Amino acid sequence: MKEYTTDKIRNICLAGQRGCGKTTLADTVAFCTGINNRVGKVDDGSSLLDYTEAEISRRTSITAKLLACEWKDNKINLLDCPGHTDFVGELLSSLKVCDAVGTVINAPAGVEIGTLLHWNRITKFPIARFFFVNKMENENVSWRSNLDSIKESFGKQAVAVQIPIGEADSFSGMVDLLHNKAYTFDASGKRTPVDIPDDLKEMVEAEREALIETAAEADDALLEKFFDQGTLEDTDLFEGLRKGIASGKVFPILFGSSARNMGIELMLDFAAEFLPSPKQMPKTQAVKTGKEDVVELEADSSAKPVIFVFKTVAEGHLGEMYLFRTICGTIKSGLDLSNQQTSSSERATQVFTFQGKNRVDLDSAAAGDLGVLVKLKKTRCGHTLTASGLDVTVPAVEYPNPVMDVAIRPKSKGDEEKISTGFQKLGDEDPTFRLVQFPELRQSILYGQGSTHIEVLTEKLKQRYGVEVDLIKPRIPYRETVRGKAEQQYKHKKQSGGRGQYGHVHIRIEPNTRGGGFEFVDAIKGGVIPTKFIPAVEKGIIESMQHGGLAGAPVVDVRATLFFGSFHDVDSSDMAFKIAGLMAFKEGFMQSKPVLLEPIFNLEVTVPDDFTGDVMGDLSARRGKIAGMDPDGKNQIIRATVPQAELYQYSVDLRSMTQGQGFYELGFSHYEDVPHEAAQKVIEEAKARKAEESG
Repeated sequence: MKEYTTDKIRNICLAGQRGCGKTTLADTVAFCTGINNRVGKVDDGSSLLDYTEAEISRRTSITAKLLACEWKDNKINLLDCPGHTDFVGELLSSLKVCDAVGTVINAPAGVEIGTLLHWNRITKFPIARFFFVNKMENENVSWRSNLDSIKESFGKQAVAVQIPIGEADSFSGMVDLLHNKAYTFDASGKRTPVDIPDDLKEMVEAEREALIETAAEADDALLEKFFDQGTLEDTDLFEGLRKGIASGKVFPILFGSSARNMGIELMLDFAAEFLPSPKQMPKTQAVKTGKEDVVELEADSSAKPVIFVFKTVAEGHLGEMYLFRTICGTIKSGLDLSNQQTSSSERATQVFTFQGKNRVDLDSAAAGDLGVLVKLKKTRCGHTLTASGLDVTVPAVEYPNPVMDVAIRPKSKGDEEKISTGFQKLGDEDPTFRLVQFPELRQSILYGQGSTHIEVLTEKLKQRYGVEVDLIKPRIPYRETVRGKAEQQYKHKKQSGGRGQYGHVHIRIEPNTRGGGFEFVDAIKGGVIPTKFIPAVEKGIIESMQHGGLAGAPVVDVRATLFFGSFHDVDSSDMAFKIAGLMAFKEGFMQSKPVLLEPIFNLEVTVPDDFTGDVMGDLSARRGKIAGMDPDGKNQIIRATVPQAELYQYSVDLRSMTQGQGFYELGFSHYEDVPHEAAQKVIEEAKARKAEESG
């Protein structure tokens, strides 16, 4: 592939609801640009982009794929992102390095809940936006209803730059409003210029006026000219549109059919002519390494090189590959770089790019370009590499918290270390999950973005590292505390020849403020216990608190006051007082009105209006408390607090309840008392488990 200057590069991310046809669109782009001699298909496993075993079996994208192609003396880097919300991290990392995002709309369905969910993510990035309404050939499709739906959902900045000729089965061509031209498509997708149909001329004129007005509003000087003249010349229209798109003030709407290759070349023309190059976008906001001082980096190929690694991929015999964006400078083979996160040196031994599953060598990657490196030693997703002595860091992507948890255990004994190592390596390429060891629960908990995400992770663990795991219900990290006050004394006295053991304490146990943790108060007067033994008493109490008397859960938010006791000149020791403190707390805890606490989570569920009642009823059945509800277009956002114990497999249940259209976000809120009946059940289960483990 030849070298391209920054102004000839277009970085475009494809986003949208699962099933809208993003990958088919990318496969058709590969055909139109001569990369592939046929249009690959997701359904039969021949896609150039969805080529992994997991994607072929599921018929859905799991990771973002790079398709670098050439069109009319421009290089277009297309990142095809998964629509499945379990893999939202792939979209976020792609948005970080792209200058434009094309939101693909499934024409038969219009704007869907997944479209809105992706849009909410997109708005957090300084990125140009456009829409591609796909599947226009499908039955009962209306371009007007899709246009109205997009405008209703995303505002008047959304404006058509094309009008389809015909609808559904009769969809046969397109009117280009920008150049006042019309085209029809043959069976292979080849376009032929035609006159604008008479029955569309009035509609074309109205939509072109709307387009001119929207473009004028993006620039004050053009708006003034528009008011003076009542219209804009083509040169002014094009200038206003380019400025409006780059600044995020105009969202062009294009139409087509990726399955029939209708309108794809027009989309590529539009991308080359109107979507912004890296030079036209805001400078990259970086910081001085280790500091908070902001540094702005311009897409200048002659500057010292800075690259941001937005994704890592492990592909069998090829090893790990690192996808990057050149923020500034030019990256060539043999260049030495410094990793700002690890302070290690790295070498760009070879620079290449991807065309779906195929690797293509590059001589260089200019400022703004996307590329791939191999054989980096300590570089991971989200790292910044720079020329030596240039201490700047590009902030990493902020990923959403995982929403689903499962406990994992190896099918073969002794594989615990392999699991830990395997997931650590998988985490280098996927930052959206966590594996946490909980000694108190005696479980390893895997936190992911949903059931499919967790399935894919465990499949990768098996394929790459030969480790099979069972997924089981995670135990809940309960806590225990007290609601009353009690005083307890304990005398530890032992005499068995030689030096004995003696420690005698009186402690007062009472509640501390919520979130106040453990507080130890030394109230000894008159030296009834020597000062040197008092820390041992505190240690004993803290050790006793690791396992409360109800369900064996850690004790929190308690104040323990040591106010009296006695000692022996010869037999007293740190160990004796530690045991006395431990036993006094253990016995006194059960006299202080102990209660069991459970973790409560904030839950925000987005569902279509039709499913609101079912979802709210289900949340109530899970002991959830509805905190409020807000409308969001055709959807409702339900806010609730729900005990963690009731959220197991909620991802699966919500999808089932809402026909796959419901999504949620989750975050820890607080601990609160477990209702008596539920608490008794937890206590009995804990006792049974303890008996089984000790037996």
